[in-house]
Amino acid sequence: MLGYIWQYVYSSFLRYWLKWVVRQVSGKCELQRICAGFQPGATRTSKTEYSLQFSKNKVLRGSLQTSRDSLEQCVDHIVQAKNVKPQKDPLFRKSLHTCLLQITGYAGLYTCVEDLRKETFSSDNMEHEDMLLKLWKLLMPTVKLESRVTKQWGDIGFQGDDPKTDFRGMGMLGLTNLVFFSEHYTEEARQVLSHANHPQLGYSYAIVGINLTEMAYSLLKSGDLKPHFYNTVTGNPELLHFHHLYCYLAYEFDKFWVASKPQSIMEFNHYREKFHSQVKTSLQEPGVALTLTVSSEH
Repeated sequence: MLGYIWQYVYSSFLRYWLKWVVRQVSGKCELQRICAGFQPGATRTSKTEYSLQFSKNKVLRGSLQTSRDSLEQCVDHIVQAKNVKPQKDPLFRKSLHTCLLQITGYAGLYTCVEDLRKETFSSDNMEHEDMLLKLWKLLMPTVKLESRVTKQWGDIGFQGDDPKTDFRGMGMLGLTNLVFFSEHYTEEARQVLSHANHPQLGYSYAIVGINLTEMAYSLLKSGDLKPHFYNTVTGNPELLHFHHLYCYLAYEFDKFWVASKPQSIMEFNHYREKFHSQVKTSLQEPGVALTLTVSSEH
């Protein structure tokens, strides 16, 4: 309770006066000090975001909802509002622009991911059907699928004869992630599938993959993935970057599962949450970069 009271008092009163005193001494506004005092990445962008969010200036607060096309004009307005002299601080404008591109881009990425999640798999949509068949061919190149509805789907970890029912929670986002991992990290995906089919340590490859899509989606929605994207994407984060993050989770969870040697699949939720906690802990590190780097990437 005391922590919340202190946060309110600080953000509403003390912070404003502290900023004013420091500006009088340094001759620079808080945004200038942040951009000059920290290297590009999560720390700089996160501090910039916090500064803008709790600013008493409407122009600064409004910059967090600026569209990509209006960023240049937005930066001009901030420079004017804070009375920043470009000749005295020539790097500020570019640094602030990069931070705003990352901040607003994260919000845009969430919108794109959410739209894909809401898109329902439809057997009447040939693009959806082709993507599903592509997943089979990537994972099982030497085995012919006998028919569209078949028990063979269980070989790559779907629950029933028709995989479409397994995509209800994550929609096309789940299938897109599975295909992306199989296409861009083919050897790793097949290795993970072989582990999933292990007689003792096995698990449902596709179902767990969709579960990891939900993990990635939840981390994105909560804002926990901001440090990762602020460190790894210098501009506007896009769907491609989210898919690569998913690949990291899929590969690293498999390693974690195998190393943990669970007694049975009944312990999945326990180890899933344990892995989730490890990921969230990693995301609190300033230099975090959840990147899957393997020689077979192309």
